[in-house]
Amino acid sequence: MRKALFVALLAGLLIGVSSAAAVSSGTRAKTVVISTRNIPKLGTVLVNSKGLTLYMFVPEKDKSVTCVHACAAVWPPVFLPKGAKAAAAGQVKASMLGSDPDPTGGRVATYAGWPLYTYVADRAPGSVKGQALNLNGGLWYVLAPSGKVIRTKVKTGY
Repeated sequence: MRKALFVALLAGLLIGVSSAAAVSSGTRAKTVVISTRNIPKLGTVLVNSKGLTLYMFVPEKDKSVTCVHACAAVWPPVFLPKGAKAAAAGQVKASMLGSDPDPTGGRVATYAGWPLYTYVADRAPGSVKGQALNLNGGLWYVLAPSGKVIRTKVKTGY
């Protein structure tokens, strides 16, 4: 588990560097698409435009972004480009999409009020290695299109 966490942290740092480069070069998309995917044993869950699973963080029960710095290196927030909004696809309800300010700057996409994150160990569409993981100060779960938190544990191959 320690080796997996180290790899996840390292990957998060590399993703952060490439994301910063994309922002500075102006190549970042103007729309962030939130969609759905059916995951065995979990049902239909939220995913980003690359099909990567999106998670919510239980300690954010007051619905504001608290996963920053080291936490955000492992759980990259779904940032919205300045002036952009999240767009709904699949079974996502547009009325449940929103955003929340990130304490470090920018805005993070939300669903049913929950800030949305990916997990650095999820490298392929359909991967749910972050599901029911207790890491960085709390539990992480996927969300259904209804906005319901799915707390089902799944074997992830660690």
